[in-house]
Amino acid sequence: MEPIGIGLAGFGTVGAGVYKNLATNGDLISQRMGARFEVRKVAVRDLSKPRSVEAPEALFTTNLDELLSDPSIRIVVELMGGIEIPLEFVRKAIRAGKIVVTGNKALLAEHGQEIFHLAREHRVPVFYEAAVAGGIPIIKVVRESYVGNRFLSIHGILNGTSNYILTRMTDTGMDFAPALEEAKQLGYAEADPTLDINGWDAAHKALILASLAYGFWLDPDQIFVSGIDQVTAADIRFADELGYRLKLLATIQAGPENAIEVRVCPTLIPKSHVLASVNGVFNAVAVKGDIAGDSLFYGRGAGQDPTSSSVISDLAEAAAAIESPRFCYGFTSHDLYGKCQPVDESISRYYLRLAVNDRPGVLAAIAGALGEAGIGILSVIQPEGQEGDSVPLVLMIHDASYGAMRKAVERIAGLDCVRDQPVLLHVESFS
Repeated sequence: MEPIGIGLAGFGTVGAGVYKNLATNGDLISQRMGARFEVRKVAVRDLSKPRSVEAPEALFTTNLDELLSDPSIRIVVELMGGIEIPLEFVRKAIRAGKIVVTGNKALLAEHGQEIFHLAREHRVPVFYEAAVAGGIPIIKVVRESYVGNRFLSIHGILNGTSNYILTRMTDTGMDFAPALEEAKQLGYAEADPTLDINGWDAAHKALILASLAYGFWLDPDQIFVSGIDQVTAADIRFADELGYRLKLLATIQAGPENAIEVRVCPTLIPKSHVLASVNGVFNAVAVKGDIAGDSLFYGRGAGQDPTSSSVISDLAEAAAAIESPRFCYGFTSHDLYGKCQPVDESISRYYLRLAVNDRPGVLAAIAGALGEAGIGILSVIQPEGQEGDSVPLVLMIHDASYGAMRKAVERIAGLDCVRDQPVLLHVESFS
């Protein structure tokens, strides 16, 4: 079979990994598929930049349009990062009839609806396994393996950097700042780790999974996202005493009247649940279907080889699409669902940590503020032997709407016995 021409847009960590692994395992791929891939062009921003993987200089260009104008290139692989330049490149590629493979989670989360409308219009498939959870084949699972299921819930640990930081805080007792610095030194965190620690890297992935599972593209402005920078060593310790682990958890589930709830935030997970034992830079996704029941998908969520493995699996699907027409161009909408549940209407249990004056009547005042909102207390921890002007008070809260809980916490923060800003975290029961 004539080699299938590939154009790589981006030759960073993942792009270089794709090139390297196509060369290393080319014979294996060819024998399994009956087709061989050949990289014909590689577009980069800077030709003089040092590269971790050697490739012929003649392949490289700074002009993205060369990938689109070359008739021998059937598939383009977008691995540039960012949004604006990749969006315009993907638009042009689809209009030029080039099959698109991308690992750009932010691009799909924010512009997926437009991209897949264009893909259907031009009958050009778009593949994106590498956009979520690195080497874990979760896109194929949600889109194909569970096609006969209604999704009851999807819970995921989707960011390796934040999971490494929280794991180190749990294992050593260190606070957030030194754990983040260690992650940077080991290469697990970028020089600018903002999207990892503020929750939005995981949120982009959750938006893609939610949109696939429930058949419509969700608006990023309608989901709840909170990062791990508010978590302290004390929160980790209290969670442990209560029988929980703290994780940055993506929760996706159908709520009342077929509205979809999506939240990404530091969450207390029971130690008995399998996601509580997912540590270090690993990712995991727990999927619950009405027919299949519970399944867990676990593996490396980032890195050159795991992510390039997912890109190569998409290349294999793209090669099959060249030979056979497809009914799905990457996303299929349906009308079983169609709206996000407002954040304030979502129901959860909560962990509330306060710094309060050590005097009689404090707990009664706080319980009164919660009672006025119709919110009950499950349990209270107030450690003995604390020194200083304030002492910690930890409350586990019954199921309540986030809106009611948020307003109650605002009232509590205004009490004269409360010294610092309260810390409010979700508690997931997986019920």
